[in-house]
Amino acid sequence: MNETSTAPRANKLLGLEALRFVTAFAVLTWHYKHFAYAAGMPADFAKTQLPFYSLLYPFYEAGNFGVCVFWAISGFIFFLKYRDAISNRSIGAWAFFAFRLSRLYPLHIVTLLLVASLQPIYYYLNGSFFIYSYNDIQSFVLQLFMASNWGPNPVLSFNGPIWSVSAEIVVYAAFFLALRFVTRSVLLNVFVIGICTNLTTPIGFCFCCFYVGGLAAIGRQAMARWQFQLPIEAAAWCAAVGVAAWLWLFSRHAMPPYGIVLLAMFILLFCLSGNVPLSPPWQRLLEAAGSMTYSSYLLQFPIQLVAVIGYTTLRCPIPLYDDLFFAIFVGATLLASFFSYRYFEAPAQTLIRGYLLSKPLGKTMTVTP
Repeated sequence: MNETSTAPRANKLLGLEALRFVTAFAVLTWHYKHFAYAAGMPADFAKTQLPFYSLLYPFYEAGNFGVCVFWAISGFIFFLKYRDAISNRSIGAWAFFAFRLSRLYPLHIVTLLLVASLQPIYYYLNGSFFIYSYNDIQSFVLQLFMASNWGPNPVLSFNGPIWSVSAEIVVYAAFFLALRFVTRSVLLNVFVIGICTNLTTPIGFCFCCFYVGGLAAIGRQAMARWQFQLPIEAAAWCAAVGVAAWLWLFSRHAMPPYGIVLLAMFILLFCLSGNVPLSPPWQRLLEAAGSMTYSSYLLQFPIQLVAVIGYTTLRCPIPLYDDLFFAIFVGATLLASFFSYRYFEAPAQTLIRGYLLSKPLGKTMTVTP
């Protein structure tokens, strides 16, 4: 969900970094409605009175689709970064999964333990768990292995948002095995997308979005060898505007067709992965914003849990409709995400990679992570 590009310096994928941050904010806004829950049960609330609703209503209404965009961005970056390296065996399975483990697991285990410690306090105060009620030993063990979403009937437990990462891990494994032992052909992407559009499971959706993102990466790489690049870029942006307008009009009356949503993601990723000329300070700002997205995704629920425990202890109602409360929640989450990535996740990632890749199996790695 959160990779650093190894694309040429002329294109740091700043457009995708911006998209990733906007998507993270959309998911954060979508989850704000958790504060409307009372003692673990959804309470009636006036959706249109939520903070900044007139400005943020696309996020309040459809912010959950941000997860699909995350999956597609991951697919784009993985295909850009690992497609050739895996197929030509310049990166092995040990190194590939060491990269994934070191990036995802440290914050996951910390937030899992944090939520596991806080939920009993909330239960003591309210007689029920907050939002995610399946907090038993079996769910905890599945969470330890990031396997909570692998079964036929997955349930949300502990730090619930991790479900999307759990689904993505299955796709990571299939991605590596397919490139190593099957083919790197673009036809594989088309085949996977065609098969998985008929699946209604979260993992099926993840496969679709991930391989659509990969298709966009392959298209972007191929365009470097094409003539008439400027007309192609212009046509892609015209298509992006047209599809966005169509989706905007269509979604006001019904859910848009799944195929159109996938097409929109492909076009959006292709367009935003083009070169974005920005000054170094703005580049650093966008890169920092993009690096915080995984942190904000996993930290938002523990922060909400701390907030509701605090308000319950004080016997005060949650100021659900207060603009300042919304701003404090979002600001606190983003600030915590910044410090988490800079002072915990990045050092932990370096430490784990240094240890795991110093082993004999890790010495076959020849590309920079």
